[in-house]
Amino acid sequence: MPTSETGPARPDRRPPPNGAAGAGTGASSRPAARVPIDRKRQPSGDEARERAMRAAISVIADKGTAALRMSDIAERAGMSTGHILYHFGKKDRLLLEVLAWSQADLWARFQQAADQAASPAEKLDLFVRFYLPRHQGDERYALWTQVLAQRHDEAGRHILTELLDGWDERLETIVREGRGLGHFADVDLPEFTIRAVAMLSGLSEDVMFGRSRWQHASAHAFALSALRRELDPVVPD
Repeated sequence: MPTSETGPARPDRRPPPNGAAGAGTGASSRPAARVPIDRKRQPSGDEARERAMRAAISVIADKGTAALRMSDIAERAGMSTGHILYHFGKKDRLLLEVLAWSQADLWARFQQAADQAASPAEKLDLFVRFYLPRHQGDERYALWTQVLAQRHDEAGRHILTELLDGWDERLETIVREGRGLGHFADVDLPEFTIRAVAMLSGLSEDVMFGRSRWQHASAHAFALSALRRELDPVVPD
């Protein structure tokens, strides 16, 4: 699954990524400071939801989803448990919403970086960076893994499918642009996307597991080299 690029998320049929997926302005690897609860002025609307989302990512990174309690999120967010329950209702819904929120945040930063890239090759580099975990234990990728392992109703599966398809669509857009400019070979786009995402997912799992092969080598460089070998246009003799 896609995770975060320096900068989210943890992530993905695969689990995608730093994801995505990359650079993260999401939860820090250091436990977040707990905010004292001021019951006279609880945050409302978007402010409350964002605070709860960030607190949830931080708590999940520390405890995982199985041990997650709404009261833990409330304490870390400086909100009442009732306020958290009001916004999210139950834990399964909270996890899906946190995942969707973190991916929207990651995609916004990916798009901002891609808009400044000078070529499709640079955009491909960014895609790989944002998709792969930044490190073993990447919070966003961990969230993807744990959410995908749960049972979901039809609505939940629809949300997850849209999130997974979102990364396929972004990769296809990059490759389509590169083909149009003659920078990339005329690959079969659906098949290439399946192979590319499957490889990135496998590498992501290796990184999250802490395989020794990536302690002194770059998973990003390996993946990018493999993709470029498929995409380099054939120069006629």
